[in-house]
Amino acid sequence: MQDSIYTIPISEVFEPKCGCPICTMRNTLEDRCIDYIMGAAMMEPDVRIETNKTGFCKEHFDMMMKKRNRLSLALMLESHLAELNAKIMDAKSLGNLLDKTARAKKVSKINSSCYVCDKIDWAMERQLATIYRLYETERSFRELYAAQEYFCLPHYELLCSQAASHLNKKYVGEFIKTTTALTVNCLEGLSRDVSHFCKMFDYRNNGDDADWGNSRDSIERAVTFLTSREPK
Repeated sequence: MQDSIYTIPISEVFEPKCGCPICTMRNTLEDRCIDYIMGAAMMEPDVRIETNKTGFCKEHFDMMMKKRNRLSLALMLESHLAELNAKIMDAKSLGNLLDKTARAKKVSKINSSCYVCDKIDWAMERQLATIYRLYETERSFRELYAAQEYFCLPHYELLCSQAASHLNKKYVGEFIKTTTALTVNCLEGLSRDVSHFCKMFDYRNNGDDADWGNSRDSIERAVTFLTSREPK
């Protein structure tokens, strides 16, 4: 797969200043990967070799099943199941199903692997490195970074945990402080909105002129903030 498939201009996800930009980045990479492997890539030998070995997690199986081209998924499943049967669940050695040193390890590996997850992780690592580099070298990007709406909790942890190993010491404290402020500000707003949502179920607030404020979608926004995923 060409690197360009997994290359997103950083400005593309930061300039809108809407939601968590790292979520936007991850979602864009995910959509591109799903579209790619459900298209012409299904017939590319190097891609099929990888998908045969790793398979997909449930979340990405669900995403692929929502695509129109179910034949692509069926073809990938056909060869993946064949490899699973031939190399891991070989019927000729049924007495060895509980071999903890061989078969069990292979089954555990296939159960925890996903082609799409692997590609996204690979691409995210490189995209994040670019974010740190831009933060360190360009004042305009530092200003753009500080102007974001928020960072979700999982990506807050991701950004801060890697800052020290990617940034010049001069910028680590500033980066973490800015990232924390954006996350805390979002958390405080969500807390108010969810509390307001709960209060609106008090009978005293059930009139026709009840003011829900920004609380109606507060549950969905809170789940997105806490998990980096929009609830389905």
